[in-house]
Amino acid sequence: MYSKLGMIGGGVMGEALLARLITTKVYEPEMVLVSEPQPQRRAFLQEKYQVQVTSDNKKAAASEVLLLAIKPQVFDTVVAGLGGFDGVEGKPLIISILAGVSLSRLEAAFPGKPVIRAMPNTPATVGAGMTAIAPGNLVENHHISQAKSIFAAVGEVVEVPEDSMDAVTGLSGSGPAYVAIMIEALADGGVKAGLPRAIASQLALQTVLGTAQLVKESGLHPAELKDRVTSPGGTTIAGVAQLEKAGFRSALIEAVVAAYQRSCELGK
Repeated sequence: MYSKLGMIGGGVMGEALLARLITTKVYEPEMVLVSEPQPQRRAFLQEKYQVQVTSDNKKAAASEVLLLAIKPQVFDTVVAGLGGFDGVEGKPLIISILAGVSLSRLEAAFPGKPVIRAMPNTPATVGAGMTAIAPGNLVENHHISQAKSIFAAVGEVVEVPEDSMDAVTGLSGSGPAYVAIMIEALADGGVKAGLPRAIASQLALQTVLGTAQLVKESGLHPAELKDRVTSPGGTTIAGVAQLEKAGFRSALIEAVVAAYQRSCELGK
């Protein structure tokens, strides 16, 4: 029996996508078949989301859209186990969220089938993710629309050429870690200035969240917002001057570049 969406891998990111796709009704539960090797995990996903589950990857592959949400290390093993297969009308759309697995490698593994490579980030687990997608050679406009509807369920989506995917990894893929460090450091600063830890943490978190929302909704350039907060001879400019002295801006730039370069290395 064909399913609308077949998913191989029911881990953290797979579940994040699954949860949002069901909640937002992009897919009804009976339209989804998840292949997962661990019996306890299968039972959990079936009970919580009412989707079909299996341990047979070939059954999940017999679908309109096949989403690969496995670890890159097991990619070759999973593909070998699938052998030749046909989805709906013989050409399922293959969507991969595997870091470092290129379109050329995906297309070689699934000859004659449209393939899209995607890079979501961890805020997808709360519906606030950022996903970049890169289409393969056989992808048509309706395939891109399908992929965008899937990842729009967990946040925002942009389409990029594949040669930009390593840069995407360095910025939005790794970026949540940089922001988490910034939140932690802001809270530590508050504690050093005399605030209780709980209050400092709350202030730091909401300040970052609120500022991001303000920039997004107002359309202000971040530099303009910074200027609006910074009064002559005031407290903010004193803090900004210290950030510049410590190389804060440069450190973030170099972090993105370092992660980009590492992504390039891992993809070889």
